[in-house]
Amino acid sequence: MPPRFGVFLVTGRFPGQDDADALRRSTAAIRAAELAGFDDVWLAEHHFMPYGVCPSAVTLAAYALGRTDSIEIGTAVSVLSTAHPVALAEQWSMLDIVSGGRFRLGVGRGGPWQDLEVFGTGLGRYETGFAEGLDLLLRSMTAERVGADGAEFAFREVPMVPHVPGRSTPPVLVACGSPGSSSVRTAAGRGLPMLLGMHADDQEKADTVAAYRAAGGQAGARHVSTVLCQVADDRAGAVREVRAALPGWLADGLAAHVTVDGRPRPKRDPVAYTDLLCELHPIGAPEDCVRRLCAGIRDTGVSHVIMMVEAAGVGERTLENIERIGADVLPAVRERVSSRAAPGSG
Repeated sequence: MPPRFGVFLVTGRFPGQDDADALRRSTAAIRAAELAGFDDVWLAEHHFMPYGVCPSAVTLAAYALGRTDSIEIGTAVSVLSTAHPVALAEQWSMLDIVSGGRFRLGVGRGGPWQDLEVFGTGLGRYETGFAEGLDLLLRSMTAERVGADGAEFAFREVPMVPHVPGRSTPPVLVACGSPGSSSVRTAAGRGLPMLLGMHADDQEKADTVAAYRAAGGQAGARHVSTVLCQVADDRAGAVREVRAALPGWLADGLAAHVTVDGRPRPKRDPVAYTDLLCELHPIGAPEDCVRRLCAGIRDTGVSHVIMMVEAAGVGERTLENIERIGADVLPAVRERVSSRAAPGSG
């Protein structure tokens, strides 16, 4: 399959900014991504924290679809543990119709955060209810009528309005954290592609794809790999820029996680995590980024890559980064990957 490249927007509030700054940066980046030649844009969803100030990826996606002409828009992810699957399916159906099929839905379990308390879905939806919610979502996206009689969802049959006819396999992908994650088996069992996160290196992503296949997943599933990409005149300058902005955002954002039941939450050192991201991902001069992206596609077998482009934390630099990736990185990666895949190319 030819490679695909997208922009991944967390909409983080960096130190010294307000929420409006972050949201305006993301909305400008969406249009810039289409102009720069990206295939898609993916929008994150978070609640009650500066790590990401978009509380509804579907709502921001609707705005993005109305402001663009051809680029696909996806959620990365809509948190299924705090959303009703039928309501999410209704929103997908409506946006699928009005956008001409440009909307994709990524879903994930989320975490054991206080969101479960605030929205009243409870810890069970996170710990044991994800598969049931996903199955209900898929039925609701494909069937003309849907009902439920499960542990988490029980209601009389209702018509799905609006209905998208002819959808046997909805455009859904599932966030999967590691090779041993239950989400890998859940996605594989339903023939859905995975969304692989920035925290994993290429070997872990390759192992996750292998675990998916071992669980019966489709060999040709179009998984999506998330990376951080920052282009500058040289690698030292790109790393310096990321290290100047990212730790402050991570420190504020990660500290804001509050568990629903008081369990200890995982902690990362913001500086060490920033250094890890700089080691793992395409950060540097355009040629540095080209080589790293090509190596990642080769080593993971995942040729759909979405890029976190906000690491400088400033709107102007985010737009400049998108433009430089589109002009100086993507054409070269597409050419090299296509040449390598062509018959007789070795």
